[in-house]
Amino acid sequence: MSGGRRGEDKKEGIMGDFLSFRKMITPVIIQSIFWIGVAAAIIGGIVVLVAADEAGTRVLGLLYMILGPLYWRVFCEIVILFFRMNETLTDIKNNTERKQS
Repeated sequence: MSGGRRGEDKKEGIMGDFLSFRKMITPVIIQSIFWIGVAAAIIGGIVVLVAADEAGTRVLGLLYMILGPLYWRVFCEIVILFFRMNETLTDIKNNTERKQS
């Protein structure tokens, strides 16, 4: 019987962390948005390649397909960095509190 209760405590803990903003869901969302952005950059580059009248515009389409996902990756990493810093600071706080008690 106590095994079921532990599962309930864990479930309440996860929901409590979520509702009190101790557990961040944005990093998971950012990873999904990253892949959507990569697909958009590649599709956009293909559209530019197909619609291009001049060679310079075709090169622009290729650059868009190569540099677009790279730029988007850097942007998403910067956003996730803030959440990782928060997690690290939370771990430091929790470890400090455990050592003091």
